[in-house]
Order: sequence, then structure tokens, then C-alpha cells
Amino acid sequence: MSFHLRPALTAIGATRTAGTRAFSATAAARISRMTVIGRLGAQPEEVSVAGDRTLVRYVVGSNYGKKGEQKTSWFRVASFVEGPQKEYLLGVPKGSLLYVEAEARMESYTDKEGNTRSNLSLIARNFDVLSRSTRTDEVAENDEGLVQEGSA
Repeated sequence: MSFHLRPALTAIGATRTAGTRAFSATAAARISRMTVIGRLGAQPEEVSVAGDRTLVRYVVGSNYGKKGEQKTSWFRVASFVEGPQKEYLLGVPKGSLLYVEAEARMESYTDKEGNTRSNLSLIARNFDVLSRSTRTDEVAENDEGLVQEGSA
């Protein structure tokens, strides 16, 4: 910017201070967010954490790559939902298509062998079931009391 134009532009408010976002009316977020759309890899499970708090843990698989050469990325998600929302999430069957908005954090830890490892932690803030699976992987008993796996 020309030295001569700067005073004129400053007078009409054309310059910005460093770090000011001109494209958004919302406050800057200091967290990482991630959206995952994929299939539920297993039935969600409730896990006890500090005190009497619980969380719902589940795994979402998302495919990528060309058809015939697709690979799956698996994402472990924790959700601190309560009440009816928790009961709903716990009832979602394996294979259902989910939309998950989550906070993403990279955490480091040391494994049993002393190696430093990294883990991507996803804490769900919002989820939606796009389509429920019609598969039934529930264990059923037949007339003789023998346990057999159900399938659709």
C-alpha cells in the first residue's frame, strides 16, 4: 500500500488490525472441529468416568479412495449426552449411517514399551442418524435354547 494512501484509507476505516477477521460475524473459535460421516462400526457403549458421570463411546468408519480400492478410516468418538438423547444413541444399531460434528484433539501418551504415541480424540458436540441399519446382529435363542446369531 502506498505511503500516501494510508492516511486517507485509515480515515475511512479501510485498514484492519492484525488478527481481525473481516469475513465472519462470529467470534474466532480456538478449537479444532471435525465432521465425520460414516457407518457405525459397533453398538455404542456406555462407559463410567469420574464419579457418577458416564459417556457413550462408539466407532465410526468412513470410506475413501476409488471404487474397488476403497479403504476405511476408523474414528473413535466419545459423547457426553444425557437423558433421552443418550438412550437414543445407545439404541442406534451397528451399520447405521451417522453424521458427527466433534471437537478434535491430538493427545500424546507413552505405551507399555515406552514409545510415544499420538491419538486423535473426538468429542461429539452434535450427531444425527442419517439412516438406520436394517441388519440385526442380535443374539437369539431357538426353540431348543441354543444361541444363534441373527442376520437379515
